[in-house]
Amino acid sequence: MTEENNSQRYFETIKCNDYEVFNINYHNKRVTKTIGLNINLQEYIYPPNEKLLKCKIVYDKDEIIDVNYLTYTQKETKTFKIIVDNQIAYKYKSTNRKELDKLYNKRENADEIIIIKDNLVTDTSIANISVYLDGVWITPKLPLLHGTTKNRLLDEGSIKEGDITLQMLQMASKIALMNAMIGFYPIEDFTLIL
Repeated sequence: MTEENNSQRYFETIKCNDYEVFNINYHNKRVTKTIGLNINLQEYIYPPNEKLLKCKIVYDKDEIIDVNYLTYTQKETKTFKIIVDNQIAYKYKSTNRKELDKLYNKRENADEIIIIKDNLVTDTSIANISVYLDGVWITPKLPLLHGTTKNRLLDEGSIKEGDITLQMLQMASKIALMNAMIGFYPIEDFTLIL
């Protein structure tokens, strides 16, 4: 782990609903990969009510810094601006999202962005992505961030990894967004803006 990595703060977004905490094992695994420590996040999560909540846990290499809860409402996402950036890197779920925010702010009137790096689809600003081609859901082999939902679905065999070009994205009959809060969210009626 680099010195720069050691001084950073990271976070996990964890879905809580009706006092249930979802996919905690995958969040724990990502924390271990990020800072090299086995931390059981379940010990820090106490949902304050039964609503659908987004629990955000902020941590660094030494400790859990903050735990907060927000009532969650999913936004509709149908239009995607294609953004090319061959320099973007977001290997760890860092609280420093400046580069991602900069790209997101280029979305114009679109709901969300899809980031292309080195001629391949990577992620949106807040979710992993999957495309439906020839009867198979394919997700990028080289995403910006390996999400917990993406990893769970790969383990279950529901999706496959592969390289996705812009042309493949344009040919897809459906796409799906994946993150801790929305799970696997297929979209049939979508628009790509080049």
